[in-house]
Amino acid sequence: MDRHVIRCAVLGLGRLGYWHAENLANRVKGAKLACVVDQNPEQAEKVARELGIERWTVDADSVLESDDIDAVVVATPTPTHAGLIIKAAACGKPVFVEKPITGNLAEADEVIRTLDKYNAVCQVGFMRRFDPGYAEAKRRILAGDIGEPIYFKSVSRDPFSPPVEFIRHSGGLFVDMSVHDFDMARFLTGSDVVSVAAHGSVLKHDFMREIGDIDQGICYMTFASGAAGDIEVSRNAHYGYDVRSEVIGTEGTLAIGSLKYHDVHILKPNGRAHDIFPHFAQRFGDAYLLEMQHFIDCLHRGETPSVGAGDGRAALAAALAAQRAFETGTTVKVWKL
Repeated sequence: MDRHVIRCAVLGLGRLGYWHAENLANRVKGAKLACVVDQNPEQAEKVARELGIERWTVDADSVLESDDIDAVVVATPTPTHAGLIIKAAACGKPVFVEKPITGNLAEADEVIRTLDKYNAVCQVGFMRRFDPGYAEAKRRILAGDIGEPIYFKSVSRDPFSPPVEFIRHSGGLFVDMSVHDFDMARFLTGSDVVSVAAHGSVLKHDFMREIGDIDQGICYMTFASGAAGDIEVSRNAHYGYDVRSEVIGTEGTLAIGSLKYHDVHILKPNGRAHDIFPHFAQRFGDAYLLEMQHFIDCLHRGETPSVGAGDGRAALAAALAAQRAFETGTTVKVWKL
């Protein structure tokens, strides 16, 4: 794509959709926010006004078919992702889609077949890959700084639960949250997850029992390389947003991430304190911008994004294996799903 500016439309204007739209409008080089789309016309009109663009609509199909839109960002609810990606590919539109790529593997396979059919560009929103800390960890691993990775450990703790309606349609704790961790597991170890065991409980949010979800979970996994690992996911970290990872290698260990929001400490006679990240917008703000810049840069250069639909399917498969392992109390082989 040799257009000087990539004209983008953002579909879905919840928290992530708004942040992507705001980045495209103000920060992403080589891109222009040309249109915003949401099923709520008041929200679409409000965001368009706030970001200083004229075009908004509730009709996603009209945008996908439009000749004056070059690329689309899909940040709509997960059940709509597959259909929108397939439509975008058929219309010749490169697409950036928020995780997960879809909610089941059959749809993920259909998406991949369609992308291949039309030779279409698709980047999946695994923003942790673009976080400076995680990106540097990957560079260090590839450089051999810790030898061969043999154990991966990840913690993903939210400070509170999303609303009931979000939880009801989210796919469950393992699919909604740990899909990021499973992607990081593959990214940092350089190996696919082959089996998962999982356990979980409702420790705080009683309403989750009624809709079959949990607020605390843990997974143990093995990799094709022979490595192993574990992932803890939680919606109960009242102290703040806590995402950290470790990779143990044969010659050293990498620890990635911190609770420290600002590099400022308050010193008092009874101790030292610092601010903790309140939520994911603050922890991964740079990563959200960098992943979108990567998408636009790839379009300008005619390159394939570094994280695509195949990565989305692999992380989804591991997350679905975790969900099934939790439901059945067994260890699930990912390749048998």
